[in-house]
Amino acid sequence: MARRIVPRRLRPEEEATLVEHLGELRHRLVICLFAIVPAFALTYVFHSTLIGWLKDLLPPGTPLVTLGVTEPFLTSLKVSFYAALAITLPIVLWQVWAFLAPAIGESVQRVIGIFVVASTGLFAGGVAFCYFIILPKALSFLVDYDSQLYEGQIRASYYLSFVAVTLLATGIAFQMPIFILALVRLGVVTSDKLRRNRRYGMVGMLAFAVLLPTVDPVSLALEVAPLLVLFELSIWLSVFMERRWERSLLDSYELS
Repeated sequence: MARRIVPRRLRPEEEATLVEHLGELRHRLVICLFAIVPAFALTYVFHSTLIGWLKDLLPPGTPLVTLGVTEPFLTSLKVSFYAALAITLPIVLWQVWAFLAPAIGESVQRVIGIFVVASTGLFAGGVAFCYFIILPKALSFLVDYDSQLYEGQIRASYYLSFVAVTLLATGIAFQMPIFILALVRLGVVTSDKLRRNRRYGMVGMLAFAVLLPTVDPVSLALEVAPLLVLFELSIWLSVFMERRWERSLLDSYELS
């Protein structure tokens, strides 16, 4: 019974048929689903608290309105689902890693396992940075902009979806160092090439920040700044890790 529930992870040298790979993929998708469903049930129980936290980001006295009979219920479902995705991200990342691991050497598998743990911390840091730094200033700017011309009433479904997606997107954006280190480890790019093309990378960070759910210069500036810092940190971290990986490879050759 346990073997049916928990998929068997293939070894790097082990060959498997397409049917076996599809079966493992199905099992891992089921695990992700079984993780998200109870997490969704939990977040829905506390959806009032979650919505309260998101409402606290608005300037004091800003009302939220609903314009449909089903809007309060559907909005609660959406907020609960976004929160469930955030909670189960480590499980989803681990299942993705476990499925791809057989195609990679055992030494690289250990590195990727560390990357999964680090990406969880970066995601949490991105969400926290967005909640405490980006959104309060961005929402204050947006809500108070030309307030003498308009009577502000914010639609609850639009606002809560916007804030939840922005939090998730910023958390994902903070995964950028993991993505760059993975490319370096797989040999797609080198640390030297990253340093020589630093300016293009910075332009890319700016373009990436523009793609995030933001429509104002305040949040754009607050999103670009940490991305540039993370990109620069990724370059120097890739230099350090590349040298370490090269030493490990030389040591393994000498031992053999």
